[in-house]
Amino acid sequence: MPNSNQPALSVVIPARNEAENLAGLVPEIATAVGDRTYEVVVVDDGSTDDTAATIERLASGGLPVRRVVHAQSLGQSAALCSGVMAARGPIVVTLDGDGQNDPADTPKLLALLRSDPGLAMVSGVRVKRQDKASRRLASRLGNGFRNALLGDGASDTGCGLKAFHRDMFLGLPYFDHMHRFLIALIQREGGKVGYAPVNHRPRLQGASKYTNFGRLLVSVHDLLGVRWLQRRHRGPSKTEEL
Repeated sequence: MPNSNQPALSVVIPARNEAENLAGLVPEIATAVGDRTYEVVVVDDGSTDDTAATIERLASGGLPVRRVVHAQSLGQSAALCSGVMAARGPIVVTLDGDGQNDPADTPKLLALLRSDPGLAMVSGVRVKRQDKASRRLASRLGNGFRNALLGDGASDTGCGLKAFHRDMFLGLPYFDHMHRFLIALIQREGGKVGYAPVNHRPRLQGASKYTNFGRLLVSVHDLLGVRWLQRRHRGPSKTEEL
């Protein structure tokens, strides 16, 4: 029997020092999901700002938001995994904590995911990106290099707005920076990935936690690691109990 307290949807937001952005983002999610039963799981990745007080204020105001805490910053992939593990809904939507992903695009991703039983994930593709030109160029080059090596066919793996089945995600191999390779990892497991154009907004508060050079330093090792995982995989397992 289904648990009446279980939400149909969990929105997971990895965040570090994004209190000002979360104050506006969480209410936007409530508007976007409408009358769906949902929860918001904010993973506080070692924040030193007012994130805790902001989440407490939002929750006391009646919004279904929970806070999962990392005592120290472990990075976006660890925060994402902690959030999905804590999520109670069978469907998960992820958003970046900086407010640049538009929650209004959430219904579009969910409709596409539910329209095709074969889809494991729907990934947003940002149009009219609001990042600096140098960051857009670095992203374009990185996506091209990654696609040439991994063959995942994705044009924007860096978009934080995604919708997927929680069980599928929990079966993926975990490693630091895995959030940049979710499409390739899901395809490795035999999952089908769909895409939807989504809005991209300028950052209004706070500062980015990434630099182009910092991404470059880890990208080559990560790409080679994911390629190794692809080559060592024999395909999704099909089990039968006799």
